Amino acid sequence: MIRTEGFQEAVILAGGFGTRLAHLLGNVPKPMAPVYGKPFLCYVLDQLHYAGIGHVVLATGHLHEVINTYFRDGYRDMRITCSCESTPLFTGGAIVQAAQYIQSDHFIVLNGDTFFDVDLQQLWRTHISRNARLTIALRHVPDTGRYGAVTCEEDRIAAFREKADSLGAGYINGGIYAIDRTWLMKQDLPVKFSFEKELMQPFAGSEGFYGMRSDGYFIDIGIPDDYHRAQREFPSLFPQDLFLFLDRDGVLNKHLPGDYVRTWEMWEWLPGALDSMPKLAKRYQRIFLVSNQQGVGKGLMTRDDLEDVHRHMSADIGKAGGRIDKIYTCTELESSHSVNRKPETGMALQAQHDFPEVDFNRSVMVGDNITDMLFARNAHMRAVYITKDDPVPDAVRDITDLCIRSLPDFA
Repeated sequence: MIRTEGFQEAVILAGGFGTRLAHLLGNVPKPMAPVYGKPFLCYVLDQLHYAGIGHVVLATGHLHEVINTYFRDGYRDMRITCSCESTPLFTGGAIVQAAQYIQSDHFIVLNGDTFFDVDLQQLWRTHISRNARLTIALRHVPDTGRYGAVTCEEDRIAAFREKADSLGAGYINGGIYAIDRTWLMKQDLPVKFSFEKELMQPFAGSEGFYGMRSDGYFIDIGIPDDYHRAQREFPSLFPQDLFLFLDRDGVLNKHLPGDYVRTWEMWEWLPGALDSMPKLAKRYQRIFLVSNQQGVGKGLMTRDDLEDVHRHMSADIGKAGGRIDKIYTCTELESSHSVNRKPETGMALQAQHDFPEVDFNRSVMVGDNITDMLFARNAHMRAVYITKDDPVPDAVRDITDLCIRSLPDFA
């Protein structure tokens, strides 16, 4: 997907109960169903990120706290707002409630349990150029029976056929809409209603209701067969990171304010960090530690002291079932402007030299400092920030793909 610029706000419907997947997911809401190593909702958010979206409203309900805890107020460089239903509002009520957090005249709506690889910029341009009130993305499928069919007259939506009346190939509602917010908020609508049945179906055939056809990849994980299909197909559709770069202090062990971990006796593992390492070892092809350690340059400890700390650290990780493939440190002072000191990329380049298979485009850096995030950006890796501040400073958020609380949260 190529990143473009344009519309800025979107709503994701993420409040479904996921009844048909409950036996597979347990206490995990359907949009958070794990697919190829991360929640399904992340793929939908990634699609919006590449489309240039800056603000996403998550319309949550069932098990909303799981979603809220994971994303908090941001994902990648997008601001996240949660619009939580205290009681089920159905799709229409959820959209109207979420629209109260939208500032734009028009916005996009997506389903949190469906991935439809639509050109969102084209959908937006089509919607705006027609001065449309509502534009929906349409997908051709070989059997409309599961979804219900959409009938078009040229590009206008003429009618919807219910599932029972839909047989054979045809176009379906792909679950992605562009909506005129002012028009929507002027409608006389109940607090809870079905957007599809109580707004779109009566509106079919009216002026201002259009469809845009797309043959992009489509999957709805609402039933077990398609959920399992996503597990099979996503590895080839969305190649994931293979190489992990970790900062040390504040990620694995506790910072010592105003001091350095000069001996192993001064080391203190952060809660859950050691237990995370075997999980990460299974997930990543290579794991590297990259750490600025100017305490050596200041004469507060020797390189032998530093290496002794790392020997003990590596031994603990090995006993726990984890691994670090290689440790890279820069012991020079900040004033040296060394190419090996983060945020410069010297340590990353050393890792790539030692392990030629390392691809920075398939790498992720986890750290707790803005220099770690800049290191990731300079090397074209994904950047994951372990938060020390709440809210996260804008300077960090702007260059960060994901903010988390700890290494266990990442694992």
